[in-house]
Amino acid sequence: MKKMTLQILSACFFLLLVGNKLSAQREPINAQLVEAIRKEGLENSQVMEVAAWLTDVHGPRLTGSPKLDDATKWAKSTLEKWGMSNVHLEEWGPFGRGWQLSHFSMHALTPTYFPIIAVPKAWSGATKGEITGEVIYLNANDSTDLPAYKGKLKGKFILLDTIRDLKEWFDAPAERHSDAALLQMAQAPLPGGRPERDYSRMGGFSFNTQLWKFISDEKPAAVLDRGFKGDLGVVFATGARVTTGRAQDVDNPVIPQATLSVEHYNRILRTVNRNVPVSLSLNLLSTYTNPDGMEHNLIAEIPGSDKADEVVMLGAHIDSWHNGTGATDNAAGSAVMMEAMRIIQEVTKATGIKPRRTIRLALWTGEEQGLLGSRAYVKNHFGETPEGDAKRAKISAYYNLDNGTGKIRGIYTQGNEKIAPIFNSLLQPFKDLGAATVTYSNTGGTDHQSFDGVGIPGFQFIQEPIAYSTRTHHSNMDNWDHLIADDLKQAATVIASIVLHTAMRDELMPRK
Repeated sequence: MKKMTLQILSACFFLLLVGNKLSAQREPINAQLVEAIRKEGLENSQVMEVAAWLTDVHGPRLTGSPKLDDATKWAKSTLEKWGMSNVHLEEWGPFGRGWQLSHFSMHALTPTYFPIIAVPKAWSGATKGEITGEVIYLNANDSTDLPAYKGKLKGKFILLDTIRDLKEWFDAPAERHSDAALLQMAQAPLPGGRPERDYSRMGGFSFNTQLWKFISDEKPAAVLDRGFKGDLGVVFATGARVTTGRAQDVDNPVIPQATLSVEHYNRILRTVNRNVPVSLSLNLLSTYTNPDGMEHNLIAEIPGSDKADEVVMLGAHIDSWHNGTGATDNAAGSAVMMEAMRIIQEVTKATGIKPRRTIRLALWTGEEQGLLGSRAYVKNHFGETPEGDAKRAKISAYYNLDNGTGKIRGIYTQGNEKIAPIFNSLLQPFKDLGAATVTYSNTGGTDHQSFDGVGIPGFQFIQEPIAYSTRTHHSNMDNWDHLIADDLKQAATVIASIVLHTAMRDELMPRK
């Protein structure tokens, strides 16, 4: 106990030193705005209602699908009802074809019947009604193993993965950041330069490409895998594999594909390995959508006053994968950013204090396929032209949210040393809500990178991990029920304050 007390005191002392260093340059905070934002965000929140519409009603929201179109139309209408300005869709593309699932069922027929827990892969080809066939394990490690299977795969259900051993959970799959983890983030040094990729070790006609061409030529009934993580019926699945090009390419044939729960996959493969024949049935009905191949980001604004030609942006991606309803990834982020806009709108009405800069919300599409929507926006608005340079110089900052349902614990500065003391001050009013950590570290994998990559200050918030990676991210369990209301209220409140204070500054946020 005494040792633990000393460790805690030591950690607190270090945080005090870091806090003193970062707060050497104090940022003015408007206490009236903070009080009004906290009241509106914590007492009158609509974030869970917004999330329910995006998930229960308009989820999932695969890019190119009618459900994504429905979600963006609903969000556009809601923002208009809230009184936002310049609410519109901005086209980008071409993306290619979308995909909509209308029916899926899979069963083991022999030697024992049982319904199989599985998720079809997005853009998977459809079956012509219910099909049945025998299971075969394609045990190939290189091209020399393939000839043994020639002529044996047609009409069969192919298993590609090995058995994955499971271990029981003795620790909770969900967690929050510990003081030690936050301390480590606060201690992080400025990130170094990104190493160059060694292209001399890349390239060539890989075995994986040979394997899929061989499978395609053999014309199996379906290809099945079990994913590298997930258990207890949780299935993580993304997009279907094709031999060449992309599954989104029009007229590109896609073999029916599905990811099974690991328990059911293991059971089937164990039985096959005992030389006991296994037969399955599959009924997968889907349609390819989005005939013009184009997609749309959703934009909305709160006009500025004396610095209206300068802009503060906030955003999240509204698209999702197809497994659940896209709740933690990323209806949570979209709902929080919409709610932050609503809070700012209500607070400016109540206080009569208008933002100096224009505040612009963006809900991106195509994020799951490679940040496509935000990259297209940045290219179209801030490309390497004199007009793009002028517009880029007018963007103060871009704030993003895309790491699940957990509350905000701080912010990544993406190596922007000059901005750290500003963020330390902006987070001061929310220390009691757990948001206090400023780290020089980079974080990636989401839309702030599109802005950071062209020199615009782009930021992602530090969030509590909860069970994002272990249970919900890209899984069939990514549903509204796993959203935490208090955490999302806190996130919307903190972001509303940071965005509004960024809009009120005398100067733009400093660049790296």
